[in-house]
Amino acid sequence: MLRWLIGGGREPQGLAEKSPLQTIGEEQTQNPYTELLVLKAHHDIVRFLVQLDECRFASAGDDGIIVVWNVQCLIVLQRLDTWLSGGNDLCVWNQKLDLLCKTSHLSDTGISALIEIPQNCVVAAVGKELIIFQLVAPTEESVEWDILEIKRLLHHHDNILSMVNVNDVSFVTGSHVGEMIIWDILDWTVQACECNFWDPSPQVDTQQEIKLCQKPNDISIHHFTWDEENVFAAVGRGLYVYNLQMKRVIACQKSAHDSSVLHIAKLPNRQLISCSEDGSVRIWELREKQQLAAEPVPTGFFNMWGFGRVNKQASQPVKKQQENAPPCSLELIGDLIGHSSSVEMFLYFEDHGLVTCSADHLIILWKNGERESGLRSLKLFQKLEENGDLYLDI
Repeated sequence: MLRWLIGGGREPQGLAEKSPLQTIGEEQTQNPYTELLVLKAHHDIVRFLVQLDECRFASAGDDGIIVVWNVQCLIVLQRLDTWLSGGNDLCVWNQKLDLLCKTSHLSDTGISALIEIPQNCVVAAVGKELIIFQLVAPTEESVEWDILEIKRLLHHHDNILSMVNVNDVSFVTGSHVGEMIIWDILDWTVQACECNFWDPSPQVDTQQEIKLCQKPNDISIHHFTWDEENVFAAVGRGLYVYNLQMKRVIACQKSAHDSSVLHIAKLPNRQLISCSEDGSVRIWELREKQQLAAEPVPTGFFNMWGFGRVNKQASQPVKKQQENAPPCSLELIGDLIGHSSSVEMFLYFEDHGLVTCSADHLIILWKNGERESGLRSLKLFQKLEENGDLYLDI
């Protein structure tokens, strides 16, 4: 594999070959990705990446700079051909980076999350509030763009840290104290609310109650992603899978990282990627747990005298634990080592690999080693076949 060096950046590490890495539970996993390219342009922490199409993305950092890596915008509203940026106010830009309009000063803390919803509206998370804005495009009567505040939603008890569209009918928000609320995307009403979803099993006895963490930072919901069935949540240091139909957690990894999980993304084949303040990027797979075999009924000579008889009363707590246990698990299948500080975010390109940004001021591009090896082998066989050098041994 070729080594790349670019514009003041460092040489990528780990390109020579894949090697097993020591991971959680002292299990050996094989790293499927290798570092491909390091981009260095920011002078402070890189906190945000956004994907526009199959090959283009942009980055923004604490240095106040938006770096365009072969892109034209940051947050896109496809229907209006515009993009938005959020800070202490909300700004609307066109594709040429001309400011079209902006709101008045919203908050000193700024906008923590921003998503698009129908009817030319966007939802901005500002502190504990959700503010619904509507974009008004130019008309024959008015040639200016405008952005109007429509409604404020006040259901969270602490600052909102994460927000994402779940499907065509709802979106979900998460707060600093672990509140998750699912909203109707059209009328903005609450569909479901879960304040203790990080505890995957209902507890019968309060003495057996197990809390995830006691510190507020350890239950903060930093990020969401989703698929057709589940919402995946980054809660403190852990990862949790919440099933929308069952309305419960079906899998969790309470100590997925050594520090807070900052960003997650769903991959094909029931896989999940997470990055953390500890500088690691990890790949997980959602697997169904094997059901325990039914307890055999004792028979024969000893059973005639009561030996080997099943203690039904003693088996009740075990049975309840099995019923309440999450039906699935998150298994670690890869660990990407390359950054020296907190990994703030990443983008996944299905055909091109992974892009990560970090507090070490670096942006690293990764390739799936197994996939690239398979593609090279396929190209080799195709070349041999074209040249007539490929022979079948019959």
